[in-house]
This record gives sequence, C-alpha cells and structure tokens, in this order.
Amino acid sequence: MSLFGSLYTAVSGLSAQSQATAIISNNIANVNTTGFKRAEAAFAALVTVESAAARYSPGAVTVNRLQHVDQQGQIAQTGSSIDVAIAGDGMFTVRAENDLALTGDFKFTRNGQFNEDETGVLQNSAGMYLYGWPVDSMYADPNTGPDQTVYNADVSALEPVNLSLAQGQSRLTTEGNLGINLDADEISKTVDYLAVVPNEQVVPYPSQTDYSRTLRMYDSLGSAQDVTFEFIKIGGPQAVAILPVGGLEAGDFLSDAPLTAAAGNDFSVSINGGAPVLIPTNVLPAPTGVQLNITTVFDVIAEINAIGGGGQAEAYLNADGQLVIAAIDPTHTLDITDTGGLLADFGQAVPVSIIPTGTPPIDNTVVPPFTDSVFPQFSVDPFVTPTAGSYNSRGWWQVNILGPGGPIPLNQGFLNFNSDGTLNAQADILGNTDIELRDIDWGNGSELQDVNIDIQGLTQFAGLYNVSVANQNGAELGLKTGLEIDREGYVNARFTNGTLSRIYKLPIVTFPSATNLQEISATAYVESAESGSPLLQEAGVSQAGFLETASIEQSNVDLADEFTKLIITQRAYSANTKVITTVDQMTDDLLRLR
Repeated sequence: MSLFGSLYTAVSGLSAQSQATAIISNNIANVNTTGFKRAEAAFAALVTVESAAARYSPGAVTVNRLQHVDQQGQIAQTGSSIDVAIAGDGMFTVRAENDLALTGDFKFTRNGQFNEDETGVLQNSAGMYLYGWPVDSMYADPNTGPDQTVYNADVSALEPVNLSLAQGQSRLTTEGNLGINLDADEISKTVDYLAVVPNEQVVPYPSQTDYSRTLRMYDSLGSAQDVTFEFIKIGGPQAVAILPVGGLEAGDFLSDAPLTAAAGNDFSVSINGGAPVLIPTNVLPAPTGVQLNITTVFDVIAEINAIGGGGQAEAYLNADGQLVIAAIDPTHTLDITDTGGLLADFGQAVPVSIIPTGTPPIDNTVVPPFTDSVFPQFSVDPFVTPTAGSYNSRGWWQVNILGPGGPIPLNQGFLNFNSDGTLNAQADILGNTDIELRDIDWGNGSELQDVNIDIQGLTQFAGLYNVSVANQNGAELGLKTGLEIDREGYVNARFTNGTLSRIYKLPIVTFPSATNLQEISATAYVESAESGSPLLQEAGVSQAGFLETASIEQSNVDLADEFTKLIITQRAYSANTKVITTVDQMTDDLLRLR
C-alpha cells in the first residue's frame, strides 16, 4: 500500500506545483497591470492516519491561493489630473454599467487610471465605471467653507461620476468683501429740508455722495449685476443740526464777522423734551461791572456741552467751521429755538426740531421747515451695531446700496468708526461683521438672492479714499476646461471663468477581510461571505487610505521574487516526477520476482 501511496503522493505534488506555476505565471503576466494584486501558492499537507503506529501511509499535498490585496503597490506619477492612487487600505467603487438602474453588482478595484467616456462618465482603464457621492450644490464652491454634505454609507447611495452636466457653469454671488478707507476729514452732512418738496419721500443724500464703489455680482442666471455702495459722512443717526454759517474758529467773538450777534441775543436748546436751556450772549466792550460769560464761539460750545451736567448734547466746529449741535443719545430728540436772534446769527433762519433715527416720521415724509430726520431706522436696520452700545459721535457714515435697476436703494444703513479709525461694530451670532442683503430681486427672472458683504476691512483715517479689497465669490458663465481629483477625494471641474466646482466625492471602501474578496476580471473584486460587508468612508478617515493625485498604483508583483519562486516550483515539479519514475522502477522490480 505504501508503494502505491507514494505514487499518489507524487501525483498530488505534480498537481500542486502545476497550480503554483499557474499562479506565478498569472502574476508575471500582470506585472504591468494597474492596481493588480499578486497571489501566491500556499501548500498544506494531507496526512493519512493509520491505527498501527508501526505502519506509515503517505498522504498528499494541497495548495491554496493567497491574495495579497492588502499589500501596497508602488505609486507612480502620471501627469493626468484625474488619475488617483490609494495609499493605504481601501478600494474604489465601480460597476460595469454607468446608469442608476443598479442592474449590475458593485465591484471594487485599486485601478485609479480614469478617463471620460463619450457620455462624460469616468471609467478606468479596465472599462469599469467609477461611482461616487454627489456633492450638495450649496458646498460645490471650495471657498464657501467646510463641506456639510451628508454622505450615505450605503453603496446604493452612490451615483456614476457623470461630468457631462458640468460643461458650463456660472456661480451665484453669496458673499463679498469690502476694504475701504473713508476720509475722516470729510465734512459731515445733513439734509437741506428747506429744499425738500412738502410730503416728498426723502432718500437721504441722493446727490451728496462722498465716495462710491461698484462691486459686480452675479445672479442665478450668470448675469452681471453692478451694485454701488455710496458712503456719505453724516452728523450721525442721532438728532444733529449743522448751522449754515461757516469759516468760524473757536476764538471768534460773536459780534465779529461773519457773525453779527448783539448783546442779549440768545437761543435755547432742549434735549429729548427736557427743559430748554438758554444760551445768552454778551458783547464786548461791556459796561463796567458786567460779567462777560458768553462772548465767543468757544463759550457757546462750552455752554451746550454742559447741558444737564454734560453728556446730553455735544457742540463742535466741523471742518468747514460750522457749528454742529447734536444729541448724544441716538434715541433723543433735539429742539433748538431762536428766542433772541442768536440762531439766525449762525445762519439758521427757522427753529430746528430733529427726530432721531429710532423714531422716523410716518411714511418717511417731511414737511418743511422742520428738519425731521428720515434716516433708515437705527433700531431696525443699522447694518452693524456699535460695540457694547457705544459709538463715536463724529464717526458716522451713511451707506446707500444701489442696484443697477434705479435710484431706490437695495438697502440703507449706518456705520460707525472708533476714534482710532477702526470699525465700531459687534459681530453677529455667527461671528461675522457684515452687511446682509436679503431677497434681492434683479428683475430679470433670476432667483431672489442673498448676499453677505464682509466689511471688517473698512476704516476711517484722515487722508485719501483708498480701496484695499473689493471682491465677491460669484462668476459669469464659464466653460469646462479641465477635471481633477484632489487628495480629499473630490472630483472637481475647472471653468474658463476661473472657478473650481466640486461635483462628486469618491468614497474609499474597506472590508473586514480584504484578502478574502473574490477576484474577477478587469482587475476588480466582489464581496464574498468571508470578506465581510463593504464600509464606505471618506479618504483618510478611520481605516481608509489617503489619495495621491495624478498618480496610479502599479502592480505589487516583484519579478525577481516571482522568478525565484518559478525556479523552486520547477525543481519541485521535477522532483515529484523522479518519485513517480522511482516508484515505477520499484513496481517493475516487484513484477519480475519469481
């Protein structure tokens, strides 16, 4: 029995070595196949057990095929922006079909050498179509911040990476950025209400813009929309009066030109309906024994600043030498009454009664000669709120934002600057300091549009108006110029308008036991009972490998190693044939016995 058992053992050896040669041959044949994973023969003994310890019966040998799917191949650069290799664990998801019917099984491969087919779908060099997660259009722009798209971990949520819809693209403007220095020496303005037609709606300072800057935005149709930002230096949203006579200095006597005040001339100032405070006048030379209390412009300013113990009103000379009188609190009214001609001496022929921004007149109308303020409501639409409720009373600017369709502003509001020239503003709950434009209707059938304009770069320093930055994130219609896959797994399209758009994101698929995947044609694998279920992850997350762009993973076959194994296998095969020859001779000798 042992003699014939040796013969069968040798035959099993020949079979095993033949299979090992076939495995080696397949490895060598695929040495240049992108993403190919080598296999090797693992031999195992089959033992025949006899009950008698003194007798030995030869067994046989079997061979198993071990796949080195988890062994990294060398990564080589290709220069193609849509070639991508995985460094680490994981595979790409592919199918033989490029539709959403899901009629075919999903397959998994390390072959990342991709190109577009005639319909714009990405397929690899083995003809398998690439599948990925579609990116939410809200996060297609890489400059909008972190991608918040929810990626489903089920393979059924994947779609073929179809780039045919990205042939042309415009980008809606959602954000802008303005950095402008506004001249601190600009003269503050108020509305000339004597020139306003009774009951006419007033758009503050339509013809008194100190500086303007146009920012081109783009709507949902890709049309350009020029939006103009007008900046007007104002006395403030608080009640303020600028008396017409200019060229004054603090030391000027009230009786000297251009003023013509006489002794006894006066006017009264009332803040927020309080008791009027009389500002009387004495004129030099004075009678002997008469105390001289208010004789100069400086004295008038000091008296107004001292109302209520100080802090209720402010008076000063502006850059044109005009006397400015303002209520400190932006919610307080200001009433100036000419009781003795002094108000007229400063050029104001009628009483001044100013309602602050917080309580505008009904329908935003004014009736001369009263100077009711018609600023945008400070309490409703201030653009930004001054820090901690405080502000610099001489640092106010009104901003009118005009669209291309006409003189009616898209929005109006106020900005305040600190005494050091920086913007005085509180950030909103999102930490942004911006002007928010909502539901803009361009009148051309495009979608209503929201745009946030970052204004942290605005300053107020004495000197020239200067623009440091003026940009936005929209773009006109552009044609696709190229594709790329980045290290995060995004499939991006580039356009002639300079934009980059995320279209898809590639999942990296891992398995509990990748070496037990079932190999199929086209350098791909399918799930098996032993491999476990696929787990879809983003590149570089958990066990998923990283992506190397413009690269492919070469075969992990080592020719030197394969040739060495081939020599050993050949010798082993020859040795098994010698066993058969030897057993044959022995049986022949046995048959010749007489």
